[in-house]
Amino acid sequence: MANVFAIHSVCGSIATFLQNTYPVTHHGMPMPSCTFEVLSSNQLAGTLDDTNRVSLFLYRATVNEHSRQQRPARAPNARPAPLSLDLHLLVSAWSSSALDEQVMLAWTMRQLHLYPLLDASSLTPEPGWDADEVIQIVPSELSTEDVMRIWDALEPSYRISASYIARTVRLDPDDLPEDRPVVATRFAFRSPEALS
Repeated sequence: MANVFAIHSVCGSIATFLQNTYPVTHHGMPMPSCTFEVLSSNQLAGTLDDTNRVSLFLYRATVNEHSRQQRPARAPNARPAPLSLDLHLLVSAWSSSALDEQVMLAWTMRQLHLYPLLDASSLTPEPGWDADEVIQIVPSELSTEDVMRIWDALEPSYRISASYIARTVRLDPDDLPEDRPVVATRFAFRSPEALS
């Protein structure tokens, strides 16, 4: 489990893993130069040139469907359950060359297929991951309508893309103080005669 820096850590760690494993050649053929980066919606709304890149864009974060059913703790001093999230990522290839665009995306998809798990050793340390923490990266199917909605909301023209879900990112609750603050008080009113 981790703190609120976990979402950024997962996205950045995927980009770093891809960048560090991207080859110069493949089966004797030169690979196109490529940069892997996490983009914000603001960056996508700006002008992006056709420098060879593969972008990771977090377009949605949802509560993990299996953790939604957890009941809140009823004991007064019980620690709340962690918030379990699924991160929905759009992986897009950017290039002025069709060959480069397709090769970069194909390599990225194959790499995520071959290495679908990120453990604590491959995640950046800021969130304070547990030693046994594992994030699974799985392909996600987006309908054509959903893809068009995402790209319509963004400034650049459509780019060839694939979608993935990084699951399950668990966020720890902050430590609760020893004594919880008083949020309600009961008052009783009596007539003056009852007090005498």
